[in-house]
Amino acid sequence: MSYTSELPWPVPDERFRHWAGQFADMHDLVRALVIPSGLPQAAESVLTTARELIRMSYYRYDFMMIGAATSVIAIETALTDRYGKGTLASHLRKARADGLLAEEQYDLLDSCGRPIRNRYAHGDLTHAVLTPPLAIGMVRTSITILAKLHSTPHPGTTAASG
Repeated sequence: MSYTSELPWPVPDERFRHWAGQFADMHDLVRALVIPSGLPQAAESVLTTARELIRMSYYRYDFMMIGAATSVIAIETALTDRYGKGTLASHLRKARADGLLAEEQYDLLDSCGRPIRNRYAHGDLTHAVLTPPLAIGMVRTSITILAKLHSTPHPGTTAASG
């Protein structure tokens, strides 16, 4: 018997069998997650990573939750840049009050996104289950919000001051 230190090639995660019959189907699932041009490079990179984690969840179902959490962390960073120190919960409330988040977006991020982000940040990935539509919806919401945050002036700035 020969020993090799090579990792095995990835195999489809059986938990994904209801959502995609083959990896090529994953392209169709994430096709609508278009990262808009004009975002700061860091935001674009994080959102692209979140999208690709969902696509690769065909091989490791847990990647879906990590992709959704990653997109929420990108929102948290942008909201902290806008509002300063505070919690994700308080920043989400401020963004809703300022009209940056629609009620549906706020509900998704507060009731689902925050707990996922917290579990990921604290290393509790066990028993985290998201369906592809929910994970994709969370990343789509993150894309929409980040595009809006980066196109809306910060409070206290004017068009002339930047």
